[in-house]
Amino acid sequence: MDVQRLEEKIRGKLEDFPAKTRRVAEYILSNSSEIAFHSISETAERLSVSRAQLVRVARMLGFNGYADLKNTLKNKLLNQVIPSAMKSQPELESESDTALELCRLEQANIDETYNSLKLHRESIKLFCESAMHSNTIYCMGWGISSMPAEWLYTRFSELGLKSVLMRRGSLSLIEQSRGISDEDMLIVCELPSYVIEVTEAVKKIASCHTRIAAITDSPAAPVCSYSQMNFYVSDESPLFGSSLIGSMFAVHVLTSILAGEMGSAGRIALEEQKEGLEDERVYYPSYGLKY
Repeated sequence: MDVQRLEEKIRGKLEDFPAKTRRVAEYILSNSSEIAFHSISETAERLSVSRAQLVRVARMLGFNGYADLKNTLKNKLLNQVIPSAMKSQPELESESDTALELCRLEQANIDETYNSLKLHRESIKLFCESAMHSNTIYCMGWGISSMPAEWLYTRFSELGLKSVLMRRGSLSLIEQSRGISDEDMLIVCELPSYVIEVTEAVKKIASCHTRIAAITDSPAAPVCSYSQMNFYVSDESPLFGSSLIGSMFAVHVLTSILAGEMGSAGRIALEEQKEGLEDERVYYPSYGLKY
């Protein structure tokens, strides 16, 4: 059964379901990503029902069991974030073809990330509001994902916002998270392969009711279970594991929108940054610098 038929079936039967069954069915309609990537025990606990009840509802909807329902929803979400431009890659016959195809792949990463961001305007609005009203913004990343996290940290600093870069060093991420409170914001960048310590640190931070945003490639990323704002980026690459083009593009767009939302405070911060870069005691003269 595809997801569209499932949704139609639920809406058609909703009025006839008993109260507890109806509550589960309504949850499936409005929380498909959580159903797809949470365990049956986690979902049962959230709904205060038994696992057997979830299995019964899945069977009432025409599935063999709960796992069958979960896989259907998971496949739908994964298909939404797999770039259509990546589904078929022609064989390359020359070095020139290789260069052009690599350019096309990266352009597709930008296009897919842009299309994804367009679907998350409410999350972008919440991102800006959270960043402007947080005491401190923590930017977390591990390995390759620490690169977009560091750029976020740099951008926030340029905008005069208090920020802290969290990456693996002499302290574990969990140790670094101890001082984070509900007055702060966490932005976690997490491209494959997903890191257990990152998830554990995000889970600990979430328990403090901290506002959390995730920049990742898929709803399957474990950190998505704990974040209120999820921004999905395309990271397809034939080399080096994940491409950073999509995530860097997302960082640029999100922080640029934030700068505009900050109004005069944003303009003043960028003017100060520009003045610093024009200090000829430090830098060679710059011509036509736009900041």
